[in-house]
Amino acid sequence: MFFYLWKGMNLMEFKAARIVNQLPDHYFAGIYEKVALYKSKGIDVINLASGNPDLPTPHSVVQALKNAVDVKENHGYSPFFGKKQTLEAIALFYKREYGVKLDPDTEIAIFQGSGIGVTGIPQVLLNPGDYLLTTDPAYPAYETAATLAKANFYQIPVYEQDGFLPNYETVPEEIVEKVKLLILNYPNNPTGALATEDFFEKSIAFAAKNQFPVLNDFAYGAFGFDGHKPISLMQIPGGKEYGIETYSASKTYNMAGWRFGFVVGNASIIKSFKHFHSHAYSTIFGAVQDAAVKALLGPQDPVRELCQRYEKRRDFLVQQFRKMGWNVPYTPGTFFAWFRVPEGFTSKTFADFLFDEAHVAVAPGEGFGENGSSYVRVNLLNDEERMLEAVNRMAKTGIFNKATEGSS
Repeated sequence: MFFYLWKGMNLMEFKAARIVNQLPDHYFAGIYEKVALYKSKGIDVINLASGNPDLPTPHSVVQALKNAVDVKENHGYSPFFGKKQTLEAIALFYKREYGVKLDPDTEIAIFQGSGIGVTGIPQVLLNPGDYLLTTDPAYPAYETAATLAKANFYQIPVYEQDGFLPNYETVPEEIVEKVKLLILNYPNNPTGALATEDFFEKSIAFAAKNQFPVLNDFAYGAFGFDGHKPISLMQIPGGKEYGIETYSASKTYNMAGWRFGFVVGNASIIKSFKHFHSHAYSTIFGAVQDAAVKALLGPQDPVRELCQRYEKRRDFLVQQFRKMGWNVPYTPGTFFAWFRVPEGFTSKTFADFLFDEAHVAVAPGEGFGENGSSYVRVNLLNDEERMLEAVNRMAKTGIFNKATEGSS
């Protein structure tokens, strides 16, 4: 009887917590849904918007996972804070790549993808009323992190002529007094900018003067072009004292779906984060950890080849766009390009136009902040044939014949 009564009732709708309602819609979800909708109708959309690597994980890493799956110890829970060999591999990786010495037990924590670090660390450090400081534009997850921590959010406008590096002197003093975390992201998503040693030194000095930590989201640390190797914040004097750095296997080793990331740096923050993580999240499958060790300590030729491939794609795309009449720059890093939209468009109207008229998806820059409203983000995650097809479709709209100027 109860079953039939329940069956005839309207389903209850329960209200989400206030903090959930404060979260914005996921920036990329709308783009992905629109692409999927068009594809379901048989329309071929060239996706230059997403950040999902298009190339496979190195074979040696895949094989390491296959072997590790058969290891009995990996069938149970892995150690709470990670396998000893995983933490040691990260320390060796940083020593080899950046000349930085890390204590595996106190200066490293691992998690399922660096997004957990980016959103979790602010919850460890911020209280209601505190400020999370970052740039404009910035990766949207930073604002989400501030919201989840019930903290305030302030963005420093950055500009192309300054290499998209913030000027800390522009931050109002009343904001600086309440900042408890500065988040940087170099190599930068969305702009592709690289940090200089001088900029990181100024960032550490700014943090030391005002007694707050700096988090550098180093997810694209493997990808610097034109002979430039991206700098780690940990390389800078005072980096470990005032800084932490998140890193991800997703981009460097094409392991986006594997979900392996880590944070290194200031021991007090690492300790607090590990305590938080032990309550909020689970451990990483032991076989994935074993494969990550192989990636970090194995031959790095695939990483260098991947960087060269992205640089080649960047060069090709810029050259083709310039031939078409869109005067765009050579961005210096990541696997994204950041291009100013033609005159008469906003980032959204331009992205909508390309989607509707050329069936090419790009990411509107306004999703990264107010200062991105004149730009779109374009990925380097398609082969040259596919990119050329996108350029040809865009050219056929005739829009660039009307454009008098673009980015310089």
